[in-house]
Amino acid sequence: MLNKKQIRYCLDEITKMFPDAECELKHANPFELVIAVLLSAQCTDVLVNKVTAELFKKYKTPEDYLAVSLEELQQDIRSIGLYRNKAKNIRKLCEVLIENYGGEVPRTKAELEKLAGVGRKTANVVASVAFNEPAIAVDTHVERVSKRLGICRWKDSVVQVEETLMRKVPIEEWSDTHHRLIFFGRYHCKARNPECPTCPLLDLCREGQKRMKKEKEVNA
Repeated sequence: MLNKKQIRYCLDEITKMFPDAECELKHANPFELVIAVLLSAQCTDVLVNKVTAELFKKYKTPEDYLAVSLEELQQDIRSIGLYRNKAKNIRKLCEVLIENYGGEVPRTKAELEKLAGVGRKTANVVASVAFNEPAIAVDTHVERVSKRLGICRWKDSVVQVEETLMRKVPIEEWSDTHHRLIFFGRYHCKARNPECPTCPLLDLCREGQKRMKKEKEVNA
């Protein structure tokens, strides 16, 4: 496990690499962001953006999603994985927004998590990106990077990873750190082919050192 000074170094280096990291899901308002994040489960942001480019032209409000049949909505998002369940959740979410929140997206994480298809990660993303509330959303990239670097333990659950990051990262850096860890994991410390040879954090990364050692043994 890295100590406080080492974690600070890692965060500073990742900031140098991705100073402008931000949410890559295209949206114009909190409602569109909720829909986009819901659709992004087990799916790439690139594909979601392709689908929502047309989806958000057709559907502007919660009422719009309820004005069409479930089958029509499913067809509109058919290219996205789990589209049947996601379409059902979108309709349920819209019903709740209309009935309980006047068609507006609630601001608190607790209220967001009550919406269909919105889990802890989605609630954190929306709270952070849409409402500027401090939050660290742990997706597959954040979890992988945190564990590889030794900020968290390999056996930690997603919730434990989030809680550890919240303890070890200053609250004013939570949201930026969330985006930067995603970019670091998405574009550098990738799942299958991490760029360990060029990584500025290699000296601190046991996982990277193991990979490099294994590669040398294979190529020897």
